[in-house]
Amino acid sequence: MDAARADKYESFEHLDRHEVHGRDFRVRIIPRPQSPVVVVAPHGGGIEIGTSELAFRIARARHSLFLFEGLKPPWENRCLHITSHRFDHPECLALVSRSLVTLAVHGCKGDSQIFIGGLDEDLKVRLAERLRAAGFPACTEGHRYPGRNPLNICNRGLRGRGAQLELTRDLRTPAARKAIAPLVRDALSEHVSSICTSLARLPRHSAVY
Repeated sequence: MDAARADKYESFEHLDRHEVHGRDFRVRIIPRPQSPVVVVAPHGGGIEIGTSELAFRIARARHSLFLFEGLKPPWENRCLHITSHRFDHPECLALVSRSLVTLAVHGCKGDSQIFIGGLDEDLKVRLAERLRAAGFPACTEGHRYPGRNPLNICNRGLRGRGAQLELTRDLRTPAARKAIAPLVRDALSEHVSSICTSLARLPRHSAVY
């Protein structure tokens, strides 16, 4: 996300009062209750180009998916951007609140870089390891997209922590998406397995969260 520019709308309700669903924006939701993971592109379509497609590739037929997509002419979609800690589409919040793991996919300015943020430190490490091993530059600390606000959409799941990917435009091309998606999916699978193993070790009477 381009943090240097202020958003026009402070919430989805605010946006919905001024923009028309199906003309200015659309929402696509694919719930998969059997999966503990939801992949979210809150600035999809023409807002942050390529993020919808990457989120779709990551989720495939396995994980739940939420896409908020700009449909305006290319130069007008920026006004539909709602910053992540204010992104409160009710169906997105409901889907995320039922999920153990949330991954948000974003676009940012720059060249050949993936910034990984969020409060789920274990997932961030797994994502970085997979991406770096395949030759993609992935940074987890010291960047301007930390995603550490508890209200960030990626951190509003059952465990109160998730992860976000911020990818520069050159890493959102079709070829890059095809290469990156399976790496992210593998990291998610490994992370879910680790969580499930930890939960299985808890006494039955213990609080999970």
